[in-house]
Amino acid sequence: MVVSNKWRLAASVAVPLIGGTIAGTLATKSAKRKYHRLDTPRFSPPSWVFPVAWTSLYVTMGTAKYLFDKEKKPAALQQQANMTYSVQLGLNYLWSFLFFRWNLRGTAFIEAAMLWSAVTLNTYYFYRKSRLAGTLMIPYIAWVSFALALNYVVWKDNQDV
Repeated sequence: MVVSNKWRLAASVAVPLIGGTIAGTLATKSAKRKYHRLDTPRFSPPSWVFPVAWTSLYVTMGTAKYLFDKEKKPAALQQQANMTYSVQLGLNYLWSFLFFRWNLRGTAFIEAAMLWSAVTLNTYYFYRKSRLAGTLMIPYIAWVSFALALNYVVWKDNQDV
């Protein structure tokens, strides 16, 4: 990967990283106590895994955005990709509030399915112009798939909490 504009790369990475950090911090302020009281499945990772995973994912999605943006592409593809990128970021930030802050785990599950769809579509758009950009989004799809399954089990097993 050749970086032609390090400031543009830094900005592309900073948007999801800073936004995710702010949303995560605000939404999960008292979440650790609540989360430890929930019945969680055996496949639920320890709590320290989540910030490590999300930090890595925010960096790779920002890098993917940078790589996509530097390729010449039709205006319609740029517009579609920018819209789905913005939608998936917004859904990403909203999920933490739904699940942790407002305890709307069923709504969070539905929203996570919408997030998965938006990320998958965004990956497709990125891949059309930059194979590397699209490939960098694949771990994000995998993580959201895992989070979707985890969200579902926690929701089903904690209907009364």
